[in-house]
Amino acid sequence: MGLGNFNGKLVQSIMCLSDEICGLVNVYYRMDNVIETLSVKATADDFDCTLAPKHSNVKVRHSLNPRTTPTRLHEPHALVISNEHPQNSDFPRNYSRKEKKPFPTPIVELRRAARERLKKSKGQPKGRVPPPKKGLIVQCLVSLAYDVFNARIILINNLKKLLKVVPVYACGWCDEIHVGPEGHPFKSCKGKHAAQRNGLHQWTNATIEDVLVPVEAYHLYDRLGKRITHEERFSIPQIPAVMELCIQAGVHIPEYPTKRRRKPIIRIGKREFADADESDLPDPVPEVPLKPLLTEISISEAVAPATEEEKTLLAEETLQAWEKMRKGSKRLMQMYRVRACGYCPEVHVGPSGHKAQNCGAHKHQQRNGQHGWQSAVLDDLIPPRYVWHVPGVVGLPLRRELRNFYGQAPCCCGNMHPGWCCCTRPIQINHEIRYQDPFQC
Repeated sequence: MGLGNFNGKLVQSIMCLSDEICGLVNVYYRMDNVIETLSVKATADDFDCTLAPKHSNVKVRHSLNPRTTPTRLHEPHALVISNEHPQNSDFPRNYSRKEKKPFPTPIVELRRAARERLKKSKGQPKGRVPPPKKGLIVQCLVSLAYDVFNARIILINNLKKLLKVVPVYACGWCDEIHVGPEGHPFKSCKGKHAAQRNGLHQWTNATIEDVLVPVEAYHLYDRLGKRITHEERFSIPQIPAVMELCIQAGVHIPEYPTKRRRKPIIRIGKREFADADESDLPDPVPEVPLKPLLTEISISEAVAPATEEEKTLLAEETLQAWEKMRKGSKRLMQMYRVRACGYCPEVHVGPSGHKAQNCGAHKHQQRNGQHGWQSAVLDDLIPPRYVWHVPGVVGLPLRRELRNFYGQAPCCCGNMHPGWCCCTRPIQINHEIRYQDPFQC
């Protein structure tokens, strides 16, 4: 055997030995952490290891003492304060105009679920198709649709009354609002010329549209019909998206007729269908609203509450209407599909989005103005407006240096002292220092 061959084998054996020693040290440090966690006393004999490289006759006996803890190799752990209360959870991320909103369910999960459904459906009969895909309505959700419709009307009417007694301010350059005796001093404005104003807001009196963001959608006579083209974008009326969702779920409004089928459609292809023959059925009875529908009042007709008790009762009723509208809309969205653009706030109530090329978001020229439709979430249909928590009317105003200790909540969800929020329900703040009231520390 030549000298060169011997040196090559020796170098290879040394490299293998060094790799195994490094792996053994890593295993030891992991075991050391486990032993410290479980408070187990181990002896040095339990960690004696004999290394025998494959291409060497050298045996190394490495004895480790688990009681000796190297302090330099232990990384510091960040202190995490966990809280099980949903009211103290973090807010949804604010995406810039250049970012696309993520899908509610990642694409990888959707593909995995589709493969699982395909694997389970082999050799099995087709499952039951939900009524909306057959052109029918879900009868058990018609009453809920009426409740959601009336809850929205109650919410709007009560907000118009509360805005006359509750000071609400809106920034003239951005979409931030504040409920309280005066606007907050935080430099968080991101509107036009914000750098010249050093991030300060310019507060003006807020309106009902600032508190409850209007989201409109096209009214569909037939939710399974052809998609709205770009040329039809002005001929088809647009109504509030929540109202359109309620109409498709069974609410009858004479001003906005819609097609009600009494028999399921007949599928011809993937995107083609034909209406079933309904001549054998009796003549349809004129549709009558299942429940009386409320109507909106104008700002001039809104009467402000006279006493504190009336204000509190009105605020509690507004809060109940807000929660009923959101919970009912979320349940309706599980059966009736709602689409949202991933680039702009456009919302469409229907199985597929429209073809109107009116998206003006970032790089819309590359998409020829078309929307990037994806499944909508509840905040797309009813976007909440978050405001800062004010400790009280008599207390001191918000201080800029204590910003990290103040909390936020939706303006219509009750986040301030009774009488100083549009819904006036105090928040219970527990277990997390970042949401504690700094005036009570």
